[in-house]
Amino acid sequence: MNTLPILPTISTSFIVLSGITVAIGWWQIKQKKIEAHQKTMFLAAVFALIFFIIYASRTIFIGNTSFGGPDHIKIYYTIFLIFHITLATIGAVLGILSLYSGNKNKLSFHRKLGPVTSIVWFFTAITGVAVYLLLYVFYKGGETTSMIKAILGL
Repeated sequence: MNTLPILPTISTSFIVLSGITVAIGWWQIKQKKIEAHQKTMFLAAVFALIFFIIYASRTIFIGNTSFGGPDHIKIYYTIFLIFHITLATIGAVLGILSLYSGNKNKLSFHRKLGPVTSIVWFFTAITGVAVYLLLYVFYKGGETTSMIKAILGL
C-alpha cells in the first residue's frame, strides 16, 4: 500500500482551506456581510500563511520532490509547475495588497482588486492541488533533496 507524504498532504489541505474560505468570503461580501467577510478573509490568509510556513520549512530542511512520472510528460509538468509558481507569487502579492487595502479602508481600490485576487487565488489553489496529485498520487515522487544539502553539496 502506498502512503501519502504527511507534510505535502497537510500543506495542500491548508491551501484548499484557504481557497474555500476565499469563496465563502466572496459570497459574504456579496450578501453585504462585511464583518463576516473581514473575519473569513483573515482566516483565508492564515490558512495560506500556514501552507507557506510548512512548504518553506519542508523545502529548506527536507527538500522538494522532483517529478517521478514518465519522462515524455516531464516537460509539460515543468511548464505547469512554472505556471503554478507564477500564479502563487502573484496571488500572494495581490492577497497582501487586498488585505492591506481592506484593513486600511481603501475600499475603492479594494473593491477593484478583491475579485481579481480571488480568481487568481482560486487558480493557485486548483493548480496547487494538481501539482500535489501529479507528484504524490498519480505518480510516485522522484528524488527529494533539501536546499541545505544542495547548497552545501552534501
